Amino acid sequence: MKLVIISGRSGSGKSTGLHVLEDQGFFCIDNLPLVLLPDLAKELQRAYLDRVAVSIDARNIRQELSRFPEIINRIKQQHVDAEVIYLDADDEELLKRFSETRRKHPLSTQNCSLAEALKAEQQVLEPISNLADLTMDTTGLTLHDLRDIFNKRVACKQDKSIALLFESFGFKKGAPNDADYIFDVRCLPNPYWVNHLRQYTGKDQPIKEFLMAEPQVDVMFEDIYKFVEKWLPSFEACNRSYLTVAIGCTGGHHRSVYLAERLASSFQAKYRNVQVRHRELP
Repeated sequence: MKLVIISGRSGSGKSTGLHVLEDQGFFCIDNLPLVLLPDLAKELQRAYLDRVAVSIDARNIRQELSRFPEIINRIKQQHVDAEVIYLDADDEELLKRFSETRRKHPLSTQNCSLAEALKAEQQVLEPISNLADLTMDTTGLTLHDLRDIFNKRVACKQDKSIALLFESFGFKKGAPNDADYIFDVRCLPNPYWVNHLRQYTGKDQPIKEFLMAEPQVDVMFEDIYKFVEKWLPSFEACNRSYLTVAIGCTGGHHRSVYLAERLASSFQAKYRNVQVRHRELP
């Protein structure tokens, strides 16, 4: 049985993720008391349910959440293929989402502000976030973006092989918080400074031709490719389910996009589950 455990701070997109899995045929349970998880896994195995997803949040008893490492270990000993997905966003984004929906945070009280509740929630969920197979930073994502990413990375993952994501981004908007490796390619020649190329992206042929003509770009590509190729088997041997490799340039439109596309294409020849995402492109 495949069991996906979704957790994260309130407002980070847990419900959206659970709905995506439900649409893909998962048997889904929202806000499950953590103490019930091992027995639930046994019962669902007896019912021959092969794909299950549960959402666990800070409304659980704090002492039970602290036992999450012990509980997840018990579940895996029951021959359950369990994955932990943790969603989060920066405090400013979460505050904005709550102000827009006017929802009440589950930990906020008359004596505890929303900002304080978000900080407390982060601490309460730390035993889960520390064991996450995949951490997703949903800051700046639209509902459509989140559904699309969750669907591709989690819902449509068909087997136990590692899911490899190459993500381009622009440093001027900050580095992604959920990347396992970040490569800085700002040292490469920048098509942005060629006026007639500025309008294109790294997916367009004029940019590809410009960068393919630069020897440094090939060297950078080979170095990143060889590094990932060398260490990917070690991640798989440690039963890692996800690996995110982020490639950053200044604006996230040209060099990083080109290299992320090229790397994804090269690894798709060897691995089943390889995706590419461009954070700064529409």
